[in-house]
Amino acid sequence: MNKFKKKLSVIIPVYNEKNTIGKLLNKIRQLDIDIEIIVVNDASTDGTKEVLEQKEFKDKIDKLVHHDLNKGKGAAIQSAQPLITGDMVIIQDADLEYDPNDYYTLVEPIVSGSFKVVYGSRVLGKNRYLLKNFSSLIRIFFNHLLSIISNILNNQNLTDAHTCYKVFDSDLFKNINLKEKNFNFCPEITTKIGLKKIKIKELPISYQGRSYKEGKKIQYIDGIKAIITLFKYRFF
Repeated sequence: MNKFKKKLSVIIPVYNEKNTIGKLLNKIRQLDIDIEIIVVNDASTDGTKEVLEQKEFKDKIDKLVHHDLNKGKGAAIQSAQPLITGDMVIIQDADLEYDPNDYYTLVEPIVSGSFKVVYGSRVLGKNRYLLKNFSSLIRIFFNHLLSIISNILNNQNLTDAHTCYKVFDSDLFKNINLKEKNFNFCPEITTKIGLKKIKIKELPISYQGRSYKEGKKIQYIDGIKAIITLFKYRFF
């Protein structure tokens, strides 16, 4: 099956998501798109590795990489980067906060040749401070603040610069020299796209945020690191 006549590589960095990774793989494989799934297990300790090695799930994965040490989301994406064979690539978290059914909308501008980069926005066309799908108003505020700073530095107009759902033309993505090992992948890639003066298309997506109790990993300190990263790649 191939709704778009182009192949989509899905990069899934995973760390301690044994309860959701199998469900996610099933959701992706149900899509009417030619998909290559690249999973990078970032040294999970909760049984995620064992789930990935089960035949029912391993058969759904095209390329499986295991890190011996926990290195971070950015490092997992870097491990997957040279393995991409699709025409397009999307970043997919393993925690089910994001819905793979949004792929249909997100890849269309790249398939049509209108854009080389598409971001899925959790807040586009909405009053973000009235949303109930984020874990807290504080998280909404800091996400908003980070997007504003990113836009000023990179001369962009994004509503959700730190969204997980980032889709790229594969030739473009494979030629970006990624350095950041952790959550700083987001500000790094957005800044490097900005420096190339490539326009980013934003489209609305669905989102159901988790709490820390449910397994969310990003911390407020990562917001400070993101700001430092924005300045680092914009000016140094």
